[in-house]
Amino acid sequence: MAEPRVLILGGGPAGVGAARELARRKLGRATLLEAGAHYGGNAGSFEHGGQWLDYGSHRLHPATDAAIFADIRALLGADLKDRPRHGRIRLLGKWIHFPLKPHDLLLRLDKRFALGTLRDMVAKKLPGRTNGGDTFEAVIRANLGSTIADEFYLPYAVKLWGRDPKELSGVQARKRVAAGSFGKLVRKVLNAVPGFKAPGAGRFFYPVRGFGQISEAYAADAQRLGADMRLGWRMTRIEGPASENAPWRVHAEGTGRSEVLEADYLWSTIPVTALARAMAQGVPTDVLDAAARVTYRSMILIYVQLPVEQFTEYDAHYFPGATTRITRLSEPKNYSDLGRPKGTTILCAELPCALGDAVWPMDDTSLGRLLAEDLAGCGLPLPAAPIATFTRRLPAAYPIYLTGYEEPLGRLEQWVESVPRLLSYGRQGLFQHDNTHHALAMAYGAVECMRSGRFDIAHWSELRKLYAQHVVED
Repeated sequence: MAEPRVLILGGGPAGVGAARELARRKLGRATLLEAGAHYGGNAGSFEHGGQWLDYGSHRLHPATDAAIFADIRALLGADLKDRPRHGRIRLLGKWIHFPLKPHDLLLRLDKRFALGTLRDMVAKKLPGRTNGGDTFEAVIRANLGSTIADEFYLPYAVKLWGRDPKELSGVQARKRVAAGSFGKLVRKVLNAVPGFKAPGAGRFFYPVRGFGQISEAYAADAQRLGADMRLGWRMTRIEGPASENAPWRVHAEGTGRSEVLEADYLWSTIPVTALARAMAQGVPTDVLDAAARVTYRSMILIYVQLPVEQFTEYDAHYFPGATTRITRLSEPKNYSDLGRPKGTTILCAELPCALGDAVWPMDDTSLGRLLAEDLAGCGLPLPAAPIATFTRRLPAAYPIYLTGYEEPLGRLEQWVESVPRLLSYGRQGLFQHDNTHHALAMAYGAVECMRSGRFDIAHWSELRKLYAQHVVED
């Protein structure tokens, strides 16, 4: 039996991982379309001023499945570095090391915050506590107390997702807050203590040419194995199968030409909402209505190049406070530890927003000033005038789980499942909060379902239950 033709939309980790596995295991003839200039999607990288930069802060976590990690190690070899976590959080005017360290908490933690947290821990053990419902705010208050909720997670949630935490589903808290209880929080602190430290705690893996080198390596190996990898190709329209055995037809543009590509299977890693809107016909009105109610948070990434060797020793700074507009600042040079280029470094600030917000159309110079003001307000003034300021914009950075989001998302999922030989997966395709190793696990799982030239829907349904349990690693 001939290998089925599989057309993959999107060249992020889920896309390139599946293309490579299909080709390696000879389970499908893969063609992949990636509209951007690099593979990796939001987890990609680009070069500027002799330095590799990511779209925000990314790390490969030690929690990566052993088989997937072995593949990454084989693809990158010595380029994959084992690095220590070394960040800090701005909390009530003080800097606290992240990951949390016992001695740092004793010396630096605001005393009022510490006493409030201790009081909340004791109160959690007392009877008579009421359930405040299943919202982000209620879950955080119930599990971590009012002090941590009010001073850290709730203002941070407003910045990250642009909504009142009362409007966000409790699922958002369970997916995004790895230390979701006092017990887990204590274990995270103990991870810094010899004898209590879990394997891999306080460390991460990172490629020397930016986090996107992982996706680039998968893509290069997929092409070497025979996959048709098309960088700079944009899908413009999708025609579903006209009959049970008819092919998918995907209209695409790239390298100065247009083409209609046919495939037996269509695997999509683009936002599931964009997938529904791209179908030429046959999408029910209620599905399109549902797509309009499934929303993503956008983000502006502000890059500032400075004429100094190093801005700080830290890889990342976190800013939960409401008065600071950015949420995180990373210094990519401190991730790869290459020490290049000499005499200059680049900072990357993350500014979550909505497409209609006032900051979205702001020019680079104005956004650079915004960043400088935020840093100065936190006691981190820029040491010199920037050499360059530039930005990147991510229209779909984070899923927003509004209360009741399950209903429109469920309708979209029902529609996807009803269309023959269509798969929507990955972080964007499943509208899921995930790390890169989770996205790769989905790619490997999808390929695992290709059996004797057909996709095993029942097995995929079982895998979906596992993927639903993913919790984002900090």
